Amino acid sequence: MNSTENIQNVRTGDLFDCDVGYLKDLFDAHEYPWDILPEIKVLIECLMETGIEGFTKVNDHLLVGENVKIAPSAVIEGNVILGHNTEIRPSAYIRGNVITGPDCVVGNSTELKNCILLKHVQVPHYNYVGDSILGNGSHMGAGAVCSNLKSDGKPVVIHGEADHETGLRKIGAFLGDHADVGCGCVLNPGTVIGKTTSVYPMTAVRGVIPAGMIVKSMTDIVVRE
Repeated sequence: MNSTENIQNVRTGDLFDCDVGYLKDLFDAHEYPWDILPEIKVLIECLMETGIEGFTKVNDHLLVGENVKIAPSAVIEGNVILGHNTEIRPSAYIRGNVITGPDCVVGNSTELKNCILLKHVQVPHYNYVGDSILGNGSHMGAGAVCSNLKSDGKPVVIHGEADHETGLRKIGAFLGDHADVGCGCVLNPGTVIGKTTSVYPMTAVRGVIPAGMIVKSMTDIVVRE
């Protein structure tokens, strides 16, 4: 990695600037983002009971903001909250414990499960996002996926400058605000990508990538000019 100044920081506050009202307290309460994942279900259940100002409860499991568009062929199961102006495109599959902020796009054949998308997130084509958090303005190119289970089934360890034992068997990826992941990428379990970092297409990514980088390959990571 061609950087001596960039620090691998995996704390919640260094990856995400969360100002989505119904998510802010959850993000503020946890130093590390993987500790948020088990709380998604609990938060959704609470918000289903209390409601969110400006949101409509479509049924017992779906709460939507204003101007949300859901294609007839999309499948939504389990408890889901969709922020204002979010678009769920044809053949998307949302299978529970999913929260989005406003202005998100969930596209063709994209599957979401136990994850949070903050504001202006785009997962528009053939993406899988499970047990993950995608920051404001982040984007995943066509076919990019978050792998969320190790082949040996053991708990995921976040491998950065220090190793962080999570105790969780299923963790996908954490994309910092405005991170951009190219087409066909595989983000291995426990991958952390810092703010504004871009990943070239067809790259298999693992570990912690600092903010402000360009990942050409795992052996060629340079500072964004």
